[in-house]
This record gives sequence, C-alpha cells and structure tokens, in this order.
Amino acid sequence: MDMQALLQQAQQMQQQLMSAQEELDDAKVEGTSGGGLVTVTVSGRGQIEDIKIDPSAIDPEDTAETAQTIADLVLAAVRDAETAVEELQQEKMGPLAEGMPGGGMPGGGMPGLPGF
Repeated sequence: MDMQALLQQAQQMQQQLMSAQEELDDAKVEGTSGGGLVTVTVSGRGQIEDIKIDPSAIDPEDTAETAQTIADLVLAAVRDAETAVEELQQEKMGPLAEGMPGGGMPGGGMPGLPGF
C-alpha cells in the first residue's frame, strides 16, 4: 500500500468532513406537531434554536389541560425535528463514512485508528 496515497486520501476525507460539518452548522430544520400548532427549529447539529406555539393552542378556560397539551405538542415537535436532523446528518455525513475503509465504523479499517 502506498503510504503517500493513503495520507492524501485521509486529507481529502478530512476536508470533506469539515465541509459537511460546516454545512450542518449552517443548516436549520423544523419539526411540527398538532397540525402546525407547535413548530420547533433545530440546527443541523441538533441544538434547539426556536419554539413557536400558535396562540390558538391555548384554552384560557382550562389552563391545566392546555399546559399539558402544549407540553405534549412541544415534545412531539422536538422529536419530529430530531428525526429531520438525523436524516440531514445522514445525508451530509453518511457518504463520508461509507468512503472510509471499514465503513467508518469504530474498530474497522486501519489498526490503531478507530473509525478508519
């Protein structure tokens, strides 16, 4: 195996990884629930950035029930957003892992270099 070619390949993969990470930093995804009553905006890295609750979700006649309903809707919207982030991360990072010897899985590929 040509060590120089291997090092060049590793450098290319590192650059692609950094590029994919930058794209994730800039990306925003949304999760919704209750037919749009709650919307959660999450960064491509999975950080919650915004939560919007439609005022029509609030019933002033039954605040206790409304509070629980809103909590449930927020949780559902967060889970929806997490799913969208996972899909985005797989889209951006998945091809890089597939290109690594051993599929990028820990312990695979090059001895002494987990993940390669």
